[in-house]
This record gives sequence, structure tokens and C-alpha cells, in this order.
Amino acid sequence: MIRAGLRAPALRQPGGVEDAFGRQALALLGILDAACRAADDLADAARETFAAHPDHQVITSFPGLGDLLGARVLAEIGDDRTRFPDARNLKAYAGSSPVTRASGRSRTVVHRRVKNQRLAATGHLWAFGALTSSTGARAHYDRRRGGGDRHNAASRHLFNRLLGTLHHCLAHGLTYDEATAFPSPTSPPQAVAA
Repeated sequence: MIRAGLRAPALRQPGGVEDAFGRQALALLGILDAACRAADDLADAARETFAAHPDHQVITSFPGLGDLLGARVLAEIGDDRTRFPDARNLKAYAGSSPVTRASGRSRTVVHRRVKNQRLAATGHLWAFGALTSSTGARAHYDRRRGGGDRHNAASRHLFNRLLGTLHHCLAHGLTYDEATAFPSPTSPPQAVAA
């Protein structure tokens, strides 16, 4: 009975109306195609410009940061190294560091709501990409999840760690080193960027 109902001829509109809907669909597809071409052209231009930047090699050495996401990070933090004197300033600007409120005996730690929203969104994508390409980032995320953090909090904490390492590498002209950024618990302690 259901099968017979589904195989019955569908309700149709008059021929002129169906033709108008078809033309409208083709017009919308043309607009979508033009928007996709423009987005591809913009991505190509961003890749070319970012590849010529002196910090390109440092930024793209990080796990999860390719040309487009790296260009977004650079665009949001800028290339003036005096803008953020230390990593804490950059982390606060990005919204990855928590806010601690203390009054008397009570102490509350919450995530920042006032932040650069574009950099915070980029950081979420960066942390997600780093999970698949860095064993240290994956271990750090898993440790945070095992400690009771939910996905967003663990991702934000990972972004916080990566951002501190990025600040250190940009300040000293170094490329990313997995062993320094995420030392194994059995190895001797090394100087790690906060």
C-alpha cells in the first residue's frame, strides 16, 4: 500500500510554472558558481601573499596550520612583535586563557567571553587539526578530557598551549619542535614556551 502510494504519479504544476522554477534554479546555481570561483580566487591570492611573508615557515611548521589557516592566524595577531610582549597577552587577546575571579574565599575560573572572535574560531579549527597531526597535541587533549574537561574546554586549552608555543617561536624565529612543545613524561624536562 505504501509502495503503491510512492509509485503514483507526483502532483505537477502547470508547464509555465515548472519552467519558471527550472530557470530560477539555474539562475541560483549560476550565482553559487560565481561565488565559489570568487572564493577560490581569494584563497589563491591569500596563499600567494602569505607564502611571501617572513613568518610563513614558522607558522606553517605547526601541526594543523596550513597556508589558509596560518594566514588567518597571522592576519589576526599581526606581524608587529611588540604588540604582545608576552604569551599571556596574546592568549588573553585570543580568549584561550581563562578568567579567574576571586572574592574572599570563593574563586571561580571561567572562559573569556570578550576576545577576538575570529582568532578564537580559528583556534578551534587549529586545535582540531592538530589532534590528527601531532601525537603530543593528541596526548595533551586526551589528558585534559581524562581530567574532566569537555571537548570545547580541552580544545581551548590545547589552543592556549599551541598559541603560547607560537608566540615563543615567532619571537625567537624558531620552527615548531614537537619534543619541545609537548615533552614526553619520561624525558628530562626542557624549557617549554608557556
